[in-house]
Amino acid sequence: MEKHSQMKPDENRPENAAGLERFVRALRHRNYRLFYGGQSISLIGTWMQRIAMSWLVYRLTNSAFLLGVVGFAGQIPIFLLSPFAGVLADRLNRHRMLVVIQTLAMLQAFTLAVLILTGTIAVWHIIVLSIFLGFVDAFDLPTRQSFVVEMIESKEDLGNAIALNASMVNGARLVGPSLAGILVAAMGEGMCFLLNGISYLAVIVSLLAMRMTSKKLETKRTHIVQRLKEGFSYAFHFTPIRSVLLLVSLVSLMGMSHTVLMPVFARDVLHGDSHTLGFLMAGSGTGALLGAGYLASRKSVLGLERLIVVATSIFGVGLIAFSLSRFFWFSLFLMLLTGFGMMMQNTSGNTILQSIVDEDKRGRVMSIYAMAFRGMAPFASLLAGGLASKIGAPNTVMIGGASCIFGSVLYARKLSLITKMVRSIYIRNGIIPELDTGTAEPSEERW
Repeated sequence: MEKHSQMKPDENRPENAAGLERFVRALRHRNYRLFYGGQSISLIGTWMQRIAMSWLVYRLTNSAFLLGVVGFAGQIPIFLLSPFAGVLADRLNRHRMLVVIQTLAMLQAFTLAVLILTGTIAVWHIIVLSIFLGFVDAFDLPTRQSFVVEMIESKEDLGNAIALNASMVNGARLVGPSLAGILVAAMGEGMCFLLNGISYLAVIVSLLAMRMTSKKLETKRTHIVQRLKEGFSYAFHFTPIRSVLLLVSLVSLMGMSHTVLMPVFARDVLHGDSHTLGFLMAGSGTGALLGAGYLASRKSVLGLERLIVVATSIFGVGLIAFSLSRFFWFSLFLMLLTGFGMMMQNTSGNTILQSIVDEDKRGRVMSIYAMAFRGMAPFASLLAGGLASKIGAPNTVMIGGASCIFGSVLYARKLSLITKMVRSIYIRNGIIPELDTGTAEPSEERW
């Protein structure tokens, strides 16, 4: 095996950086810095829209089942189309794709705002526009995920960039729902959609300002079905990738039911209003932000495969306790705990995938990840809405939490094999230095 002499310790390596410099080291890259700034603004608007959408549907219909239907309509395109989007992300210019994708999302937000502000909104409008945004998201997720590596010139900073992405998403998740709760109460849902549309301008401008090096595009035009088969075969015949994807799928299907049912908990279980909903979602966002911050501060990717087990268990236990709580402040604390566990599990899995995947299959693997993470959401929405209408929202969330704990146990059974396989790839790709045989693993990467 080729020795990676360039990986010897020096002052430029992430593990030798100190404090805040290590925490934000991916921001040294100009293109990523632009992306981070624009996306941070845009995501606040996105979270405002999500909260306003769920509250609007529940206000118009008083139906937990229709909450599930709208969630299904907005997410099913991700499940169906993400694999094809992954093929395109491996073939086309990802930078240009993202500019088009963000523009279409902006138009969807403005359309919803006009319908609400003019008083002509109906549930069927929401469903149709949710499907449209689902189509857009199906292409956005794998393209944006696989584009991160193009903005980061050093592989050593990739894990930090992914963790900063998670911090960005959950910083917005903290601010957005709180603003949405205030705006919905004061001005109605329409203002949330209008501000979301305006916020897309920030990310579009940041993308256009980037200085991108020309990427060598694929010239071999293999049939798209063959490319799909190749991507699925690669992902599901390699134990670390398969294990991460299956666990993410289970957590998304069974564990994320609490998100679609949150208006029910806010109004009917905790006897609150839109402010209560905003605070609960902000609590989850705070926990997720803390989890992402911890991951961004880690010195390397070592140990993430073990961290997934702990994080998934924390998430499951938090959901079970939340389902039993009838006190707002305790429920708020539990939302923080579940947000922490959810983010640690998801971001750790994302980082492992991005670190070990072959570059020519990155778009397709991240599209499968999008299917696992967001593509399961429509089925989770229908399952949650259907179960909640039969056995109640608390019992539905309790079952989801127990399922997550069960999944973490199954993943843990293959942990030693996964650790051995991913570490060899880290060394081969120059992400970590090669250790002498028998050398103990770095102490700084313990939980």
